[in-house]
Amino acid sequence: MDDLVLGAQRFINSYNVSDIPKIKENGRTSWEVMYALTRILQYELGIATLSDSFGPTTLSTLQSKYPVVDRNSGTEAINRIIRSGLVCKGYDGGEILGTFDEKVSTAVTKLKQDMGVAGVYPGEGVTPKVFKALLTMDPYVVVLNGSEQIRSIQQWMNSQYVGRREFFIIPCDGWFSRDVQKALMLAIQYEIGMSDDVANGVFGPGTQKGIKNNVLAVGSGGTWVQLFSAAMIFNRRINTAFTKSFDSRLSAEASSFQDFVKLPVTGKGDFQTWASLLVSTGDDSRRGAACDCVTTITPARAQSLKDNGYQIIGRYLSNVPSGKLNKMIQPGELKTITDAGLRVFPIYQTVGSEAAYFNYSQGRADAFAAIERARYYGFKPRTRIYFAVDFDALDYQVTDSIIPHFSGIKDTMVAYAQEYEVGVYGPRNVCTRVSGLASASFVSDMSTGFSGNLGYPMPLNWAFDQIATITVGAGDGLIEIDNNITSGRDNGQNSFNPGQNIDNLDVGFDMALHGNLLKDTQTYFESIAVPETGGDGTEGGTYFYNTTTDALKKVLQHDALITQMSRVLGIRKAYIQCPLLWEIRKFNLDDPIADAAVRQYHTSGGGLKNDSSTGLGQIFAATAINARNYCIDLGLILGAKMDSTKDADIWAVWQRLNGDEEYNVQAVAMAMLDASRMANGNRPGLNDPQESIRKMFSRYNGTGPKAEKYGFDMFGEFKVFEKYNAPLRSK
Repeated sequence: MDDLVLGAQRFINSYNVSDIPKIKENGRTSWEVMYALTRILQYELGIATLSDSFGPTTLSTLQSKYPVVDRNSGTEAINRIIRSGLVCKGYDGGEILGTFDEKVSTAVTKLKQDMGVAGVYPGEGVTPKVFKALLTMDPYVVVLNGSEQIRSIQQWMNSQYVGRREFFIIPCDGWFSRDVQKALMLAIQYEIGMSDDVANGVFGPGTQKGIKNNVLAVGSGGTWVQLFSAAMIFNRRINTAFTKSFDSRLSAEASSFQDFVKLPVTGKGDFQTWASLLVSTGDDSRRGAACDCVTTITPARAQSLKDNGYQIIGRYLSNVPSGKLNKMIQPGELKTITDAGLRVFPIYQTVGSEAAYFNYSQGRADAFAAIERARYYGFKPRTRIYFAVDFDALDYQVTDSIIPHFSGIKDTMVAYAQEYEVGVYGPRNVCTRVSGLASASFVSDMSTGFSGNLGYPMPLNWAFDQIATITVGAGDGLIEIDNNITSGRDNGQNSFNPGQNIDNLDVGFDMALHGNLLKDTQTYFESIAVPETGGDGTEGGTYFYNTTTDALKKVLQHDALITQMSRVLGIRKAYIQCPLLWEIRKFNLDDPIADAAVRQYHTSGGGLKNDSSTGLGQIFAATAINARNYCIDLGLILGAKMDSTKDADIWAVWQRLNGDEEYNVQAVAMAMLDASRMANGNRPGLNDPQESIRKMFSRYNGTGPKAEKYGFDMFGEFKVFEKYNAPLRSK
């Protein structure tokens, strides 16, 4: 807690004005504090409508009443606002008093030096634009490992252009941002000669014309070169110096950038290079060699694309559930595309248009679905699937939602389909931050207004750069596409394996049938002496923790994962549902005692057993390890084998079985495959004989009379689940 900031918060809360909110007195600065100080300033200036925005009315009123605030002007309240702003920005403005003293003077002078405007606004006075900047969270010192070079450019820009009406003091924190990007655009417009009534920070026709009239080459000098070198540095061309002389070194850096974004390599500061430095689309009139579309590619459309220079087409693996648009690859379409001499890269997107969609579990589900669709179409190993983030994700949303989502995708692809690579489609910031989980980026650069594009350089691993929606062809060949520049990192595919048949696989459960399934399950369980509550008197009786209703509810909570596992492994989902339901229902007092003994063994060495059946499916770690190794041998999953006799491996797997329900569900599926191997000599499939199914269930439980009974009991429940699963998969 900062006592001076606490004093500022108490000053704010001293106002009993309806439009000045009370804030938490915690001694920590925030936008909430700055907004409140802005409202207090407006109130003290006599502005009728208070708001969080330090806008034109606030600025002009301040300019009219107090063109400068120093020790000879201002009021006690305004001095307190200045002191509050200073301490919230980390400058020592002293206690929140109503005076403008030497301490305030020193702090304001240092603030203006850090902003780069001390030469423009000399002395101790707070001018309106400095006041506006004071009441923001913008830093004026390098933060979070920012660049000193970028900070010096930010200070230079402030000193050069703060006198212009629409140019406001930008942060000097060493980071390129959307505010800095807009300031750079304004600076260029000023150098073109635009008036304050015309310059707006937008890359419009007038700006483009002005840039075309100011091509830079070796020998050029002056402010234009400074702005060009600044733009290069902002785009992380780390070997570029901030300079006013366009020399051979700057020309070489320009050539390197041009090659990176796939422009003609001229070594000049020409229009296309400026455009790629200033806006995410760059010159959106460029014709790319790649495209993506939601429209089926017919022979006529394929010919139109080829005639217009396109070589690679992005097409969708799936449709949006319940959506009206049929955008996915159609039967025979891949052959049509490749017959025309074109190539294809796959995109996976169902929704993905808001942060709430993205999380680890959904990423895992998307990966399973994409794997299935890619294999259905016959995409070969080394195909990269681009998973879409189709909204303007803010940086905290990337941290909280997008990265966990892609972790789920990556983990699933590594385990179940290492033959495919992970790509990401989205704004620049998303693509850059996900780059550790995706091997290439498909950048949605035509969304120029996205905060995730403004102020962010092109991702280093970009493969496709989506810059404009256009129409090509005519008549039957007419097609609307998104025009993409290609880096050469991904050339798509031009041949395919025979597709996998998915017609007879299980599908998600219809939750409207939950009540009927529960009733049938209760009836069956009662027939084998397992009532709704308690047990049969031989396995703990009333010490069973879960009712049949509880157990079925838990199984259905994991229906999506169970369905995905059944489909990717090519087995009936009832093989997974039955042991899960039974083990959850039969969870009893002995189970947590056994778990505690295992924890004690591995953590303190005092336990008597190194393994126990645990988690939803009550699986021993050794069983899970052996099952996983078997699935690796079959080529169903990928990864390094583990040793079921080593304590370290047992403990690692046991902890996940015990604490991660989704991991346990996946382990149940693999254990059923291994149980079939041990019982029947082969892996299960979609049409196994009844006796093989019963023996597989028995072996899941072990050997001997109890396991045999388990198998018969489970086969009965298998028939209950199949009563509901079979009709759903035949729809």
